[in-house]
Amino acid sequence: MAKIPFRERLAQGDVILADGAMGTMLHAQENLPIDTCFDLLNLDNPAAVARVHHHYLEAGAEIVETNTFSANVFKLADCGLEDQCAAINRAGVELARRVVESMFRENLYVAGSVGPLGVRLAPFGRVTAQQAFDAFTVQLRALIEAGADLIVFETFTDLNEIVQAVKAARAIDPDIPVVAQMTFTRDDRTVLGDTPAQVALALAATGADVIGVNCSGGPSQLLRVLRQMHEAAPAARFSVMPNAGWPEMAGGRVMYSATPEYFGDYALAFKEAGACLIGGCCGTTPEHIHLMRESLDDPSHHQPALISVKERVELARTDVPEQPTQLQQKLDAGQFVVTVEMRPPRGYTAQKVIASASLLKEAGVDVINVSDSPMARMRMSPWAVCHLIQKNVGIETVLHFPTRGRNLLRVQGDLLGAHALNVRNIFVVMGDPTTIGDYPDAFDTHDIAPTGLIRLIKHNLNDGQDQAGNSIGQPTSFHVGCALNIGALDLPREVKLLRKKLDSGADFALTQPTFDPSALERFLEAYAADYGLLDLPVLVGLMPLYSSRHAAFLHNEVPGIVIPDDVRKRIDAAGDGAPEEGVQIARELLVRIKPLTQGAYIMPAFGRYDLAASVVDVLERTRVV
Repeated sequence: MAKIPFRERLAQGDVILADGAMGTMLHAQENLPIDTCFDLLNLDNPAAVARVHHHYLEAGAEIVETNTFSANVFKLADCGLEDQCAAINRAGVELARRVVESMFRENLYVAGSVGPLGVRLAPFGRVTAQQAFDAFTVQLRALIEAGADLIVFETFTDLNEIVQAVKAARAIDPDIPVVAQMTFTRDDRTVLGDTPAQVALALAATGADVIGVNCSGGPSQLLRVLRQMHEAAPAARFSVMPNAGWPEMAGGRVMYSATPEYFGDYALAFKEAGACLIGGCCGTTPEHIHLMRESLDDPSHHQPALISVKERVELARTDVPEQPTQLQQKLDAGQFVVTVEMRPPRGYTAQKVIASASLLKEAGVDVINVSDSPMARMRMSPWAVCHLIQKNVGIETVLHFPTRGRNLLRVQGDLLGAHALNVRNIFVVMGDPTTIGDYPDAFDTHDIAPTGLIRLIKHNLNDGQDQAGNSIGQPTSFHVGCALNIGALDLPREVKLLRKKLDSGADFALTQPTFDPSALERFLEAYAADYGLLDLPVLVGLMPLYSSRHAAFLHNEVPGIVIPDDVRKRIDAAGDGAPEEGVQIARELLVRIKPLTQGAYIMPAFGRYDLAASVVDVLERTRVV
């Protein structure tokens, strides 16, 4: 009897069982190290792969996934195997096909397994959508031409990436059935902060035949996520393939705690929640699949109650570190420091900010500046963002601390709270007036000016007392920066103001964006004429221009920013290539200012942190360190 095409099989309404734990099975069954390039086994040890396929099919699986989850050109490049991408994928399909044909069972399917590329896409990474599409095309063409019955995209964390993956599959074969799955963190959001509802709607819009969730935590979490996805897109078909709980290391092995019996209990719950394709991911064995099959075939199996979500908030206060901040250590050592400004999110999720901070750290940025309500727009409190970045990314931050809108009680309380979270680099500014922002009638006065706040921090809090002279116990150890406008029209006044900030205790200065290094030279000369050589580390502001309109706005409407005619002409002439030209201009400025100062303060427009990372690249290429 001829095999029923996969789409017809879906239309019959029965639940289809799939395997999905090739890597962990090979790790456990074949005693292979967890860092093995498992995809290469399709060529080097096909018997081991075939054994895993055979065990899952014997247990009752109807879909066997190829051993190709990481077989894309980016991940294979880490093993020096990118030129074997097509061969590894073809071999994966052929292996699975031979095992399926040996089973003498009807309606068994070979699914081409495709995972994420292992790199981040812009704007959170440096790989373009077209580059991702091209990479997926290489892998998918090999899988489809080798005869895969369907494609399973799994364990994706970025909606933009999985959209490119589905597009690539459809471009090669518009009729190939597609299953598109995302994975979620413990808080039921993707790594980039998308909710199950948002994921369901976005995946449904790709035209995938089946959408769903895989990996993540155990069955309880994925049942919860599945129900939310089904509610958002009730007309879609859904898949669910959970891990066997959260992984733990024991004796050098990755272990999973969820038992086969537990998976069997959940199989009916998945079906009732709307899943038509059920399977297991990391840590699931053929026994898990077998008991899920038994449960679906025998309705007498009970369903588990949905476990309530238990949210945990951990803010561990540690003893105040006595050593200088990393930023202070680098500046004191005379190192050239690069910092990039990031804006807090508008909501309470910070996953995208964290992902962008990771990109910048990988690019070689030394510290992240977190602004406070830029342009008087409501955003998450910046010291929370600083804490999350430092905790999750491992890169130090500078907290922007405006005096506007705060009385002395709040100023000191907020500073102590920041210090308790080990946020100890502070950039003191006046802040944007509320009249230009979301709440023009909001409180806009202040008890203390920036110069006074610098003095309060350096001469009171860092000495162990508040403004009123009361002890705060252990002294703080803040490293404090001030603002500097090197392009000020009244240069003598700006020089005197900087001297006042220095006398108050400022440790470093950040400037507004400059597009003319000669402005920095003029300011340094003016300061030297009155007070001698400036011994304060200055980090000069750079902003990659994004378009002609962006350049015109900065030049005409932002006080203190002057963009030379030749720079504006270059941006105008670049047309659609203006962002790339803006990066090139910023690179040139970075190289020119380096001998004159001790750092760069990059302010990317429109959240394009990938462009900031591209600016920093010039330091490595020119060996400027």
